[in-house]
Amino acid sequence: MKTKKSSKQRRTRRSKRSKLLQLPTQTHETRRVIEEGVSPLVEKYWFQRYDLFSRYDEGIKLDEQGWYSVTPEQIAIRQAKRCENATVVIDCFAGVGGNAIQFASMCYHVVAIEIDPLKVNMAINNARIYGVEDYIDFIVGDFFQLAPSLKGDIVFLSPPWGGPSYRRVKKFTLDLLEPKDGYAIFQAAQAITPNIIMFLPRNVDLLQVEELCWLSSPPLEFEIEENYVQGNLKGVTVYFGGAAASQCGPS
Repeated sequence: MKTKKSSKQRRTRRSKRSKLLQLPTQTHETRRVIEEGVSPLVEKYWFQRYDLFSRYDEGIKLDEQGWYSVTPEQIAIRQAKRCENATVVIDCFAGVGGNAIQFASMCYHVVAIEIDPLKVNMAINNARIYGVEDYIDFIVGDFFQLAPSLKGDIVFLSPPWGGPSYRRVKKFTLDLLEPKDGYAIFQAAQAITPNIIMFLPRNVDLLQVEELCWLSSPPLEFEIEENYVQGNLKGVTVYFGGAAASQCGPS
């Protein structure tokens, strides 16, 4: 005589079956992580790869630092759109090219500076995938050494935040930026133009950010924008000078 199975037993078996159906996808993704040599430090960013580069599967290249440093694509697009009147944009810490690509996509001429030649090679590859390599001059060099000879309508600053550990700091102060503190970085940019865009951690000390305005006389106008991707706060963009009013055209 057959016994009736309780609804609880049926739900348990159905739940197990659902989990089994998900395994092939999970195994495929895990296999790709291994094949691409993604380290445990940046594995979470790999799962967000299409937020970083929508054309990732076409051959985008990133190194370990690039995974956690590149600006998510939708944020980079928004930052680029704010400079609609610019002719020349200088990306001072270009990395693997996320921001430079989006500035170039708006038909600006971009000077992309990066001290690491391996990252520059990756950025050139990535720009080629997006079809904008002809709009970008990639320079292997130190921004601080090059700054006195640079000319542009707007300077974009996204200096290294010190790796993923920045999130563990309650209030991120400007002295934690690399390779120099935020004040030194900002002053080097000011020597080129007062129209500056800075991409900073979401937990940055906003009082210190405001102090940057007072490094100029008269003080610069500024605007702070919170940047979200899929409902998650990813960073803060600060627009200074003409960039705050979206009027960063040729000077």
